[in-house]
Amino acid sequence: MKLALLTDLHANREAFEACLEDAATRGATDYAILGDLVGYGADPAWVVDRVRALARDGAIVLKGNHDESTVQGPRPTMVDDARRVIAWTRAQLDAEQLAFLDTLPLTVERAGCGFAHANTWAPADWEYVTSRHDAVRCLQATAARHVFIGHVHEPRLYHLAGTGKTGEFLPVPDVEIPVPAHRQWLVLPGSVGQPRDGDPAACWALFDTDTFSLCFHRVPYDHDAAAAKVRGAGLPGRLADRLIEGR
Repeated sequence: MKLALLTDLHANREAFEACLEDAATRGATDYAILGDLVGYGADPAWVVDRVRALARDGAIVLKGNHDESTVQGPRPTMVDDARRVIAWTRAQLDAEQLAFLDTLPLTVERAGCGFAHANTWAPADWEYVTSRHDAVRCLQATAARHVFIGHVHEPRLYHLAGTGKTGEFLPVPDVEIPVPAHRQWLVLPGSVGQPRDGDPAACWALFDTDTFSLCFHRVPYDHDAAAAKVRGAGLPGRLADRLIEGR
């Protein structure tokens, strides 16, 4: 199985379409969407419907904090821009689309792999994995050998050996990485819809479950068009700028 890992789509149709096309070209057979389908971007209805189609075909789909807030209302800790977009996004979705977001799971474990949006130790609290210490905490909270999360918007890779030794990597796009199951691995594919590492190209990763290999990918897309849609929808201009700057 070649599992395409996509997260933090953030209602960015152009980025999501580009990543799906790239994944198909690279032979992806299965898909895992790690949450935050909506928020920030201008195409929430289209993105939700496309993910619903993937789910009907067997894709793993998780709930992110923006998905939850769109259904239940923004959390007090959300910044003003995010809160404004949440209210706008809710108005763009119909009852079936909102129900789909509401019923998504916070975590999934399947065939030795664990999936969550933010972390595995308290997935409903939406705490970030921003350090090696957080990564170890995340891995120690599950028996899964390969764990996949989003939320951070930057690609990262961590591992934990049985001896307790840890490692942290900043992955290079298109370079295959062996991830054998005698260690635990924590994979952050980076954001499809709003990268924040200075590169506006969309992020995703491909995990081969037969060879235990992993490859991170960056996909250029029409971020100017996506940014123009954000401005055209009357959403905060800073969100459009982020798509162009990758920050």
